[in-house]
Amino acid sequence: MTKKTIHVVAAVICDESGKILIAKRAANVHQGGLWEFPGGKVEASEQASQALVRELQEELNITATEYRPLIQVHHDYTDKSVFLDVWKVTQFVGDPIDNNGVGAEGQPVQWVRPAELHCWAFPTANAAIVKAAQLPSDYVITPDLKGTDDKDEITSFLQYVKSVLQQGHQLLQLRTKSLGKDVQEMLALQVLTLCRQFNAILMINSDLGCLSDLSCFLFDQGELDVGLHLTGRSLDELNEKPLGYRFVAASCHGIDDIRKAEKLGLDFVTLSPVLKTRSHPGVKVLGGAAFSEVVKGACIPVYALGGMTMECKEQMIDLGAQGIASISAYSF
Repeated sequence: MTKKTIHVVAAVICDESGKILIAKRAANVHQGGLWEFPGGKVEASEQASQALVRELQEELNITATEYRPLIQVHHDYTDKSVFLDVWKVTQFVGDPIDNNGVGAEGQPVQWVRPAELHCWAFPTANAAIVKAAQLPSDYVITPDLKGTDDKDEITSFLQYVKSVLQQGHQLLQLRTKSLGKDVQEMLALQVLTLCRQFNAILMINSDLGCLSDLSCFLFDQGELDVGLHLTGRSLDELNEKPLGYRFVAASCHGIDDIRKAEKLGLDFVTLSPVLKTRSHPGVKVLGGAAFSEVVKGACIPVYALGGMTMECKEQMIDLGAQGIASISAYSF
């Protein structure tokens, strides 16, 4: 017997400080007692955006005024299937919490820092939403230094990293595979220091063969809050999610790659190439329509990669992306 799929809207509501609002489900409902992102069922006559505004008015007595799609998640429970249509709300009118710390329907509500969301008990279907809520819309990829150990070039590189972080970017992928081991280690420690200074997350680009090198070096130094970004080849070879990293991501080129990343429990992926790039002019690209179709079937945050510019970021988000990943878009 085919389970009925319930279409639900959910809101990742952000205040001016960046905290996110979560609410506790009543004990007598499905997944009762767990925390969730506010929202509810989409009625047959409604668009998802209309249901979002209505549900937030009913549950929290607020009116959402600025919002955009964040992620769509399909999840099968034993007794039902849900389609979570998730939106990020960045502006609203009203106060969602009364003086007793509850919402308009008497439910406990709480403002939480994004980095602390994983400390709260959510329904299983919300796992991908938690990741999407924690991730920014910009994934900065550093240019490779191409084997140089020239002090001036390294100094210039570090100045570039600092400039990117000063602009507020909070997710940075470090590519150093062409450098020697000693230079890699020195550079990684300096970049990590900068990331901590600006409250950003450092992702180390690596393949499985290098996991015992740079990332383990950082672990040996007591640096346990770095992330790992695996190459597409490493994703093919991977049998289980590497442990101990802040985030584990991978490079994907189609829905089959994304399905494997989901199965392994990875935190997010890049999907490429979306558009033509100067570095790979002859490579076949997905294009916006195909990218959107792949992302709509994903239950994991996906960054658009390949030919990305700041001008096309909003378009990619509208097509279902978490945001964009790029080297050139952040160069200056």
